[in-house]
Amino acid sequence: MGIGIRIENLRKVYDTPPPSAARGAGFSFISQRSGPKEKKDKKKKFEVVALDDISLEMRPGEVFGLLGPNGAGKSTTIGVLTTRTRPTSGRAFIGEFDVWKEQVKAKRLIGVVPQRPNLDFALTAREILLFHGAYFGQSSREREQRAQTLLEQFKLTDRADHMVRGFSGGMMQRISIARAMMHDPEVLFLDEPSAGLDPQTRLLLWEIVRDYNRLGKTIVLTTHDMGEADSLCQRLAIIDHGRIISQGTPQELKASIPGGYLLRLRFNRAPEELLAAMRSLPGVTEVRSADHVAADVYADRGGPLISGIVTAAQAAQAELHDVHIAEPSLETLFLHHTGRSLRD
Repeated sequence: MGIGIRIENLRKVYDTPPPSAARGAGFSFISQRSGPKEKKDKKKKFEVVALDDISLEMRPGEVFGLLGPNGAGKSTTIGVLTTRTRPTSGRAFIGEFDVWKEQVKAKRLIGVVPQRPNLDFALTAREILLFHGAYFGQSSREREQRAQTLLEQFKLTDRADHMVRGFSGGMMQRISIARAMMHDPEVLFLDEPSAGLDPQTRLLLWEIVRDYNRLGKTIVLTTHDMGEADSLCQRLAIIDHGRIISQGTPQELKASIPGGYLLRLRFNRAPEELLAAMRSLPGVTEVRSADHVAADVYADRGGPLISGIVTAAQAAQAELHDVHIAEPSLETLFLHHTGRSLRD
């Protein structure tokens, strides 16, 4: 019937730069000049809260998405659940097993596709699958049959006996996912699975994910692609700065946006009288402006409001320089909560 996942008050604090931060990606941090106190206590020089007391439940047999920008905490959450990252506090369960107390039992239930392919370039595609099957105790006949099935499913039969060092990025991602599925895990973790893939390969991946989920498997994926989350996930959580800011079905989340539509406007100046006039326009539910130049208008319509906005701007002796209209979407929801894009 599928395996569920439970996260309880999970917190992860890095006191040394993780590899991604050291390469200039992922987490951001502020280095401070050493003073007398810092010299006495070097541990306070660096501290990044990657996960800040998050709790989640992923139901058995569902596709659950973690949606957020780079550095939000998505990969750290996956790292904790897959025993690659030890949490500072809190607990995580795969089925009935506490991930960090019963690692071996938890690992047998999961398959993991990391954000970046970590394939052995000295092996062929087929050998990678066969080696993985042997690692999980499959018989010779079982792993031969399973490898052939997956090679066909991922459209890699013509390259099955080629070294993977010559594969394209999309082919490497396909063999990485096939490897994770080789031992038929109950839970499949996909960390940014479609990053860098061409549209055709992305659609193939989506169909494979759906087929695997139909077998009752639980699938957890991280992404900052709103279309991917909307298309694949039955439920999702939006995460930013290590905190869950919203969760539910894609339909529930989009329905929670005030007014639905978002008009992102830029003026030469947006005085308070202009903001007040826009708030009084029909269908407008909320107007925000942090700098009295740009303004976000939430409303139940898009284009029909432009003439009223132009009239209000003229009355306030302001000029409208730029307009962007976004229909109800997960991106709009994220902008409403954080004021910035999911891809920031």
